[in-house]
Amino acid sequence: MGTRDGRLAGKVAIVTGAGSVGPGWGNGRATTVRFAAEGARVFAVDKDLAAMDETLAAARAVVDVKADDEAGAVVPYACDVTDSAAIAALVAACAQRFGAIDILVNNVGGPALGGPVTLSEDDWHRQLDLNLTTVFLMCKHVMPVMEARGGGAIVNIASTSGIRWTGSPAVGYAAAKAGVIQFGRVVAVEYAPKNIRVNSVVPGQLHTPLVDSVLAEAQSGGDIDALLKRRQARIPLPFMGDGFDTANAALYLASEEARFVTGTEIIVDGGMSARCD
Repeated sequence: MGTRDGRLAGKVAIVTGAGSVGPGWGNGRATTVRFAAEGARVFAVDKDLAAMDETLAAARAVVDVKADDEAGAVVPYACDVTDSAAIAALVAACAQRFGAIDILVNNVGGPALGGPVTLSEDDWHRQLDLNLTTVFLMCKHVMPVMEARGGGAIVNIASTSGIRWTGSPAVGYAAAKAGVIQFGRVVAVEYAPKNIRVNSVVPGQLHTPLVDSVLAEAQSGGDIDALLKRRQARIPLPFMGDGFDTANAALYLASEEARFVTGTEIIVDGGMSARCD
């Protein structure tokens, strides 16, 4: 059970994209539950509150609610994080509820297939807004709160699509996720003197609800098994990871164990990006 003695005891975290497009362990859901189990109070953010029902149920199963002064370590909050004014209200609500923001996990995102000719201009802009501008806007509003508190940790969830070709053309997604990685490096150096660490987790081809609910239809005509087999063939390790692999990397980067780690990335892909074929 989660307790105040965990690795994030006494910390307040915002996790965006804390819901999921379907049953199972997406990156945001797993991160929310993992952080709560390690003692954090989590402001769980998603555009769709219903998408967080399973997240909240899973968190209640691992957190000792009786040991938490707030009578619940995970608080759901609905917000469109492409909207700057809505984010300002989100940050104010979190600060009012918990009195602080120590950790931010920027997890909102999703791919749209298409190269420079086939991807529409509107979809290009939507991909940048969803996958990159959300990171910028969340940092814009959260970092002053962290600075006033004397520091904090930001973990941005990128993708191996931002560093490699990963099997299908998704140029808007790839460009945005590459931007997330470089955004993190630049902001990390600027804010290091203020004791705010910024790092990225770079997940590879994990088996998350996004695969079953979205990617299978887009990439393999709805054949989930065929898509999973194709993705597994790219991974040197003999199994496919899931959202908890992302969550565990995020936990390390958010914790005091990573106090001397900033401006860098942890790649979580089973060795996929290291191979040359």
